[in-house]
Amino acid sequence: MRVLIVEDDRKTADYLVKGLQENGFVVDSADNGVDGLHLASEIDYDFLILDVMLPGRDGWEIITELRRIGREMPIIFLTALDAVQNRIKGLELGADDYLVKPFSFSELLSRIRTIMRRSPIRHPEVLSIADLEVDVHRCKVLRGGQEIDLTSREFLLLSLLARRRGEVLSKNYIAEQVWDINFESDSNPIEVAIRRLRKKIDDPYETKLIHTVRGVGYVLKE
Repeated sequence: MRVLIVEDDRKTADYLVKGLQENGFVVDSADNGVDGLHLASEIDYDFLILDVMLPGRDGWEIITELRRIGREMPIIFLTALDAVQNRIKGLELGADDYLVKPFSFSELLSRIRTIMRRSPIRHPEVLSIADLEVDVHRCKVLRGGQEIDLTSREFLLLSLLARRRGEVLSKNYIAEQVWDINFESDSNPIEVAIRRLRKKIDDPYETKLIHTVRGVGYVLKE
C-alpha cells in the first residue's frame, strides 16, 4: 500500500514515515501544499495523510482540487485545528477521517486500516508473483509454500519490490523508501541488502525473481 504524507513539520513527517514503513507501507512525503497536490494528482496513492496548515496551498485547497479532478483515494486530515467547525469542514470536503494533533500513532494506524477495510476499492493483502507470496499485513513471506524468515528491513525491501513488481526501482528510490535516507547511486548498502534477500528468496529455487538492471536498479519479476 502506497501512502503520501503532506506535512510541513519535519519531525512529525519523519515520525510518520518511519512508523508507516515499519508497518509495511511504501511512503512518499511532501513538505508543502504545492508539491503535495502535484504528487497526489500524478500518482495513484492508496491513502493520503494531509495537514491543513501548509505553505503554498493549504489542505482545504488540496482536497477540494483532488476531489474535483476525480481522485478518490481515502484521505485523513492530521492537523492541530481541533475546532468542531474545522472537523465538519474537512469531512464535508470529502475527507474520510479527521485526527487532531497531538496524536497516537497506533490510533492513526488503526484508523487507516479501518478506512481501507471499508473502502470500496479493496487492495490485496497478499502480493503474489510466481510461487512467492508476500502477506503485507501479517509480515509473512512464503515461497513454494515454505515460510521464509526475513528481518524487518528485508521484509520492507521485498514488499516494496513486490508492490512495484515489473518496475525497475533505482537504488536511490529504494534507499529513500526502505532506509529513509539518500545513498549515492553506487552505494554498497543497497547491494548488500539485495544480496542477502536473494540468498533467502532466490538461491534455493530454480526460478529467480530478483533481477538487476545494470546501471539502473532492481526489479521483481518472473
